[in-house]
Amino acid sequence: MKKLINEVDNIVDEMLDGMVAAYPQYIRRLDGLDVVVRAGGSNGKVALVSGGGSGHEPAHGGYVGKGMLDGAIAGAVFTSPTPDQVYEAIKAADGGKGVLLVIKNYTGDVMNFEMAADMARDEGIEVDQVITADDVAVENSTWTTGRRGIAGTIFVHKIAGACAEAGGSLADVKRVAEKVIANVRSMGMAVDACTVPAAGKPSFDLAEDEIEIGIGIHGEPGVNREKIGTVNEISDKLLDKIFAEGIYNSGDEVAVMVNGMGGTPLMELFVANKHIKEVLDSKGIKVAKTLVGNYMTSLDMEGFSITLLKVDDELKKLLAAPADTPAFVQA
Repeated sequence: MKKLINEVDNIVDEMLDGMVAAYPQYIRRLDGLDVVVRAGGSNGKVALVSGGGSGHEPAHGGYVGKGMLDGAIAGAVFTSPTPDQVYEAIKAADGGKGVLLVIKNYTGDVMNFEMAADMARDEGIEVDQVITADDVAVENSTWTTGRRGIAGTIFVHKIAGACAEAGGSLADVKRVAEKVIANVRSMGMAVDACTVPAAGKPSFDLAEDEIEIGIGIHGEPGVNREKIGTVNEISDKLLDKIFAEGIYNSGDEVAVMVNGMGGTPLMELFVANKHIKEVLDSKGIKVAKTLVGNYMTSLDMEGFSITLLKVDDELKKLLAAPADTPAFVQA
């Protein structure tokens, strides 16, 4: 295993210290905790808190800032954060108007965030939650009951965060978050697996000419393994499964995310996006916004995911609203 690390057990701690050292204008770390919150506080608005296992950077700490999250919890690599850490994040992020938890649909995340929410409610903090489940690859998986939450979660952070920044109530913010969840779908693939530092070896093995279709973001293998084709052919396979949901039709507008899994060159992501745009054009679907880059990764996995979000005027306005975070800046 070749990794640019010091000690395996210190990776998350050192990463968070390094992140705060790079972005002190955005984030501060809670003493003794794997939690970052807005450096300037939540300023009397609804607060958004998210998080999960580390290894998905820039998610989730990279999205703490104006127009997105107010707090993020970093569990160990690919491991759900503990309830007490989530509880401390809720308390620190709370600006007096309530807290919305954005939880990806993994059994450990859901259980631990819900336990933390109950603890916070006992302290008199108003807490609500939404659960993202945008991955169309599988109905259930090793770590979930129901679909997994993957890169589409970033659209929830952005749109719900914009609603909160504009002064929306907790009910308003939850409503738009659920609207995004109802209209967002994703699917990913891998050319090569990731290597979890504590494991020291790839999470699955692929031959030189093989790819994995339908991978998860924790190194989970996908739904089928096949010979590698062109990026256009691979993109078509992912898009076909997304379109099979039946919610994207001619005349619709969508936001597109081409998300790198951590080890994929931007060159390749842009080539994929060219074809995705052509397919959407051919179907009479208008692209309202496109994001290409590493938004929710899986350590050093080589591959990408495609996310489509059907938007209306409300979602377009919130998606276009300003944001200022370490990993997402929009004037």
